[in-house]
Amino acid sequence: MTDSDLLSPLPILPLKDTVVFPHIVAPLAVGRARSLAAIQTAADASRTFLAVAQRDGEVEDPSLEQLYPVGTLVTINRIEKRKQGAQVLVEGEQRVRLLIAGDTDGYLSAHYEPLPVLTMPETGTEAAEVDALLRENRQLAQRIALLYDQENGRQVYEQLVGGIADPIAQMYRIASLANLSVEQEQNVLEQDSTPALMQVIHEILQHELRVTELRRQIAEKAQTDIEGQQREHVLRQQKKAIEQALGESEDSDDLDELKAQLDTADLPEKVRTEVNRELKRLKRMSANAADYQVARSYLELIAELPWHDATEDKLDLGNAQKVLDEDHYGLTDVKERILETLAVMQLNPEAKAPIMCLVGPPGVGKTSLGQSIARAMGRKFERLSLGGLHDEAELRGHRRTYIGAMPGRIVQAVRRAGVTNPVIMLDEIDKLGRDFRGDPAAALMEILDPAQNREFQDNYLNLPYDLSRVLFLTTANALDGIPRPLLDRMEVLELSGYSDLEKQAIARQYLIPRQRDEAGLKDDQFLLTEEALHFLVRRYTREAGVRELERTLGRLARKRARMVVEGHESLPTLDAARVRELLGPERFKGERNRTGMRPGIATGLAWTEVGGDVLYVEVSLTHKDEKVILTGHLGQVMQESARAARSHVWAAAESLGIDRARIENTGVHVHVPEGAVPKDGPSAGVTIATAMVSAYLDRPVRSDIAMTGELTLAGLVLPVGGIKEKVLAAHRTGIRHVLLPRENEADLEKLPDSVREEMTFTLLDTLEQALAAAL
Repeated sequence: MTDSDLLSPLPILPLKDTVVFPHIVAPLAVGRARSLAAIQTAADASRTFLAVAQRDGEVEDPSLEQLYPVGTLVTINRIEKRKQGAQVLVEGEQRVRLLIAGDTDGYLSAHYEPLPVLTMPETGTEAAEVDALLRENRQLAQRIALLYDQENGRQVYEQLVGGIADPIAQMYRIASLANLSVEQEQNVLEQDSTPALMQVIHEILQHELRVTELRRQIAEKAQTDIEGQQREHVLRQQKKAIEQALGESEDSDDLDELKAQLDTADLPEKVRTEVNRELKRLKRMSANAADYQVARSYLELIAELPWHDATEDKLDLGNAQKVLDEDHYGLTDVKERILETLAVMQLNPEAKAPIMCLVGPPGVGKTSLGQSIARAMGRKFERLSLGGLHDEAELRGHRRTYIGAMPGRIVQAVRRAGVTNPVIMLDEIDKLGRDFRGDPAAALMEILDPAQNREFQDNYLNLPYDLSRVLFLTTANALDGIPRPLLDRMEVLELSGYSDLEKQAIARQYLIPRQRDEAGLKDDQFLLTEEALHFLVRRYTREAGVRELERTLGRLARKRARMVVEGHESLPTLDAARVRELLGPERFKGERNRTGMRPGIATGLAWTEVGGDVLYVEVSLTHKDEKVILTGHLGQVMQESARAARSHVWAAAESLGIDRARIENTGVHVHVPEGAVPKDGPSAGVTIATAMVSAYLDRPVRSDIAMTGELTLAGLVLPVGGIKEKVLAAHRTGIRHVLLPRENEADLEKLPDSVREEMTFTLLDTLEQALAAAL
């Protein structure tokens, strides 16, 4: 066959789990983009396409080689557009064989050749054989229908199969109704002779008959068992009545006690109706029945849940401020927000509780702040860890039809608290998982929405429960992992890292007394000088929070405790030298910033989930064929910043005093050390450009200056985030001069006064201003 003999190509609709047979009308659900394109093309043209089954139903975008070679030419009868795709009603016309793929964008197409149409032989031995198989197949199909429904089985058969005049179409109809795999259906479709088709259908019907008979036997046995259980239940009820008549029956104390608890629970009317219905059902059950304990546990949950009980809020702002200050140092913004909430509750007791998300690096006190908020308000506190949670039922609960069903964590937390207005902290909300069992973040959107959670329905409880009085707090290390619709329901409060002075104050006020008490030491047995505490913070920890600092103080306290037990008479106050003797060599050097940097190196500032950090950008000129080389595990945004920086330096070479020939005849290699750590973001644009200009001019950058800011192609400096953390990182490493975008000037107000007084800031509008200060 030549190309001119080929029929015009038609669109192909790959079928995942079915086969369309000739003369059979079948509905097809279409959802994949390429499949929808094929259907649309067919509908706009001849309303015909090729329906071909996939060899592997898991493949989302199959090629021609991943389809079976034989399919069906079908005609579109009707198309119904749906939200997730379309429902297409098609009728099979004839079998075809795929030849070669067509050149089409957006969907799969192919040339094809029609296969012979199967007919009934009229004479000869083959005709008799086919006729015998046809009659046997019809009889088997009728027997199967009667096994499914003894009364209406024959009518069902006549409606589904008997009304088709063509015997070949009847066989295809039977194959489409049988419970066959795609491979079995494809085998039926590929039969090229009438006797072979009849034989394959006969084997299928024989198998279906055996399976149907076995299923019927199993159902009859199960029915017999159920009737036996019902008879046992009736006998037990009769026995119970006889015992009551003789005065020998034990009082059902447990059910009466449960009913008394439910009567005193002050349930809402809708809940009371459901409880009464469930109680009547429970009383009719045998204690040995499978559902007895399920129903009892359900009623116990309803009795134990607080429906109206609530703690009285302590709305004294002075006392709340005192409690918050006792437990946490600093965190002024968060404390003010809590006091504002208490003030609103004084003026409007019916106000909806805010939902606050505390975002900050590890160790800054997010989780413990939730306990302080509950103590300041006089409320019960419950904490739920959401890290790694990937099953929606963990939050919403399981339906009671499942074995071992339980209420969700939210309802369990309220049950433990015993009041309707606890403080519930959802910890690590940015680390929620998601898989085939559902999306917990979607469930949280209802739970954390004050407009919806007034009638929250747990799957296990299956009754509306009011969560609107619960004060929900959430914590996260970063906002990137929180879905945008969920984030929209929360008020974000950022907790930044602490400066060295703040850490020393926290250690003196909170950590040292706590570690002293845990080690069993007296006040005079664990004393540190200010010099020793400063040395400890600078040389043994480098973090945004204070967890590592507390662990280090714990090590010191344990060593002091050992000295006490060993009988050391003299325990002098710990100074810096004594701290180094007990803890060993310093983990970090006091001044990390480089001195005497060669041309091509600039100091930048970066934000991380654990606070700020100082990074160095190194630029080296290479052979001109290299163009721009980027190393150091840089992300896509940072790579684009480097290319934009070089393009701007090239365009502004004359104004920057750079020989344009030097740029044209050399390539640039940009490297950021610590290559194992991934880095991304636009805030290194100014640093990269400064390092490039330094390399081209062969002039070093000042080592006592660090910089941050996004650079445009026009040389403008745009604002960036994380200014507080970046400045604190520079301060920790001994850098006292920082260049930053002018639009970030307002962020400097968030810095501690002690840090701001020691720092010098140069505000930038253009790259030229940065170069004037840095070179």
